[in-house]
Amino acid sequence: MTVPFRNRTEAGARLADKLLRYAGRSDVIILALPRGGVPVALEVAKALQAPLDAFVVRKLGVPGHEELAMGAVATGGVRFLNRGVIDSLQISRALVDAATVKELLELARRERMYRDDRPPPPVRRRIVILIDDGLATGSTMRAAVEALRKLHPAKLIVAVPTAAPSTCDEFRSEVDEVICAETPQPFYSVGSWYEDFSQVTDDQVRKMLGLQTAPQIA
Repeated sequence: MTVPFRNRTEAGARLADKLLRYAGRSDVIILALPRGGVPVALEVAKALQAPLDAFVVRKLGVPGHEELAMGAVATGGVRFLNRGVIDSLQISRALVDAATVKELLELARRERMYRDDRPPPPVRRRIVILIDDGLATGSTMRAAVEALRKLHPAKLIVAVPTAAPSTCDEFRSEVDEVICAETPQPFYSVGSWYEDFSQVTDDQVRKMLGLQTAPQIA
């Protein structure tokens, strides 16, 4: 099986090539979904000479199978639920709510970790390019899109190096533009298309966002 990307840095450089028409514009901002989306987005931000910031989203994993998303929560109190997964697996409302509480706590921790005292980035009337390292079910990205829509960007673009073909197609009706650099079939998982898909740490994210020593957060 051929793997398109050596790592997230290479994936970001390849993705940037498909976004060069937005280079040098003062109304463009790059938002990355931490953690994996940040190294990808960093390369895009460099190529486009655009500011980079994080937009925090947390997946709601199916109990016992956390890699499978039954929904997601995002900055701004947005919760997206994947009713197809929840109904097919007969997941109770109590379990969904418990997962939501847990992930909202982690979301708040990451907001402090990745923002320090900085205010959220201004997105109103700006072109927002929202980046992750890939799309499988798309639950986390949908939560981010729903949250950002409330902030009234001029244009909302979802851009990823690799995605399930069906998920990429679904997003075409949800945002202004979708860029999926690679849509292999069968898809398997996002990590299947990277030689190096090692976990990105909080400290690495902070460094990429131009922050210094991590604060001590309980």
